[in-house]
Amino acid sequence: METILHFFRTYPEMAIFLTIGIGFWIGQLKYKSFTLGTVTSVLLVGVLVGQMDIAIPGPIKSVFFLLFLFVIGYSVGPQFFQSLRSDGIHQVIFACVLCVLCLVVTVVIAKILGYNPGEAIGLFAGAQTISAVIGVGTDTINTLGASAADKQAWINIMPVCYAVTYIFGTIGSAYILGTLGPKLLGGIDKVRKETKELEEQLQKSSIGEDPAFVDANRPVVFRAYKVDTNWFDTPRSVSEIEGKMQSMGRRIFVDRVRIDGKIVEETPDLKIKKGDEIVLSGRRETVIQDESWVGEEINDPELLTFPVESIMVLLTKKTACGMTVEELRRQKFMHGILIKSIKRSGVEIPVLPGLKLQTGDLLQIMGMTREVSTAAPLLGYIDRPTNKTDLIFVGLGILIGGIVGALTLRLGGIPISLSTSGGALIAGLFFGWLRTKHPTFGRIPEPAVWILNNLGLNMFIAVIGITAGPTFLEGIKEAGFMLFVAGVLATSIPLLLGIWVGNKIFKFHPAINLGCNAGSRTTTAALGAIQESLDSTIPALGYTVTYAIGNTLLILWGVVIVLFMS
Repeated sequence: METILHFFRTYPEMAIFLTIGIGFWIGQLKYKSFTLGTVTSVLLVGVLVGQMDIAIPGPIKSVFFLLFLFVIGYSVGPQFFQSLRSDGIHQVIFACVLCVLCLVVTVVIAKILGYNPGEAIGLFAGAQTISAVIGVGTDTINTLGASAADKQAWINIMPVCYAVTYIFGTIGSAYILGTLGPKLLGGIDKVRKETKELEEQLQKSSIGEDPAFVDANRPVVFRAYKVDTNWFDTPRSVSEIEGKMQSMGRRIFVDRVRIDGKIVEETPDLKIKKGDEIVLSGRRETVIQDESWVGEEINDPELLTFPVESIMVLLTKKTACGMTVEELRRQKFMHGILIKSIKRSGVEIPVLPGLKLQTGDLLQIMGMTREVSTAAPLLGYIDRPTNKTDLIFVGLGILIGGIVGALTLRLGGIPISLSTSGGALIAGLFFGWLRTKHPTFGRIPEPAVWILNNLGLNMFIAVIGITAGPTFLEGIKEAGFMLFVAGVLATSIPLLLGIWVGNKIFKFHPAINLGCNAGSRTTTAALGAIQESLDSTIPALGYTVTYAIGNTLLILWGVVIVLFMS
């Protein structure tokens, strides 16, 4: 045992990796629909590892936490600024209202129970499931004029309060929004019916319903047919064939042609006659329908072997931004192009003809290489797969944010600043938005965003847990059962009020209302519960704008809470 203690005390970085490894493993375990989640698991494992009384060098947790905050801002920045000047302003205002409710309710409960700044921050972080507040709160507490002993005691109690309140914060939010919310809005059957009606409304186009845009998760397929029906007694052009399918409400393209045994490049005027072979492309759910009016399907490796490109495009061009999907697909340059998926603030949203596209949306498009090469530059920046991260952009961005955050103003003798962590978040928002204007620099690939987001936060939480380990049990005794009750109230009251406000004041559609509440509280687990309950992805349309606003305000509330409670 002495050897083990000596090893981890000599090499504290090994204790962090031990905590991360076991914490992520436990976080993946699930019983029915219940799971602790990665952050809580890492914290609790850190507390156990911390019983070995391991000293962790200070800068480690700060470095990873700043990386986490910068990349969070980078991810939501485009949507954050776009929402401020788009028709999503009602969702922006709603998110601000709900975030203020979360702040006020938590502060009032903390004041009534006589909590210190550390206990209030821990309560807020757990009840609102916003782990990053712990870091912002820690930075702000360190700027106060209190004694070093008081500040350390407040910092040590934060993870205790977070751990006690986080479980209901997650499970309770999912239950309130996924199960109780639909009942409060008229009953689950009524809300499901209204959600389906909204889906149908968004799916409508001038040529009827377009199944090509119903489910962005279904793959695009290419199938070959031998032309041998009476409709082709008179040779038909490629544009006539595609027009006939369009008149049937199906967006399918002719992508390959073999005439008299020879493969030729298809053009709109190219004539197809009996005996020729063609390849049709489209969404699986459209192409597998009855094509007996064309002819028999054939399996022809030569005909089906040709280059098809699927790329991600960052939407930046004014000619495309603001269009609906239906309007975009009518553009001449979109011929042969299928939209596989759309991500907004990192969240995949349903691809429906009535959906309005926004600057910063990430579109996955697919088609013949020549067609993709024509369309992509007219949409925006081609975000080709790469494993390179612009670390100049990341490093200088965090530095600039940290400098701004470190600036301190004194009001009535009270030092007020964003702290370096708040500055990093604001810098991430700005630089994420800036990249949509100048997409040739500042690239952070999606896998890198994931690693910086998850590893950055959990490295920080691991250090918090290890550092707080020796005093954790004492903190549990000090906090008492009332802390759990306080967490239930701090989670439930803002969400219940939010559902009412969204319904009565903002007049949101029920599905959008629930999605807005989940986004404002940045609780992805609740969004999943809502979508499962309503059997629809429509709630995601209310999640993205409010998620960008909520992720920013809730984290910055860490500064406000410390100032209120001190």
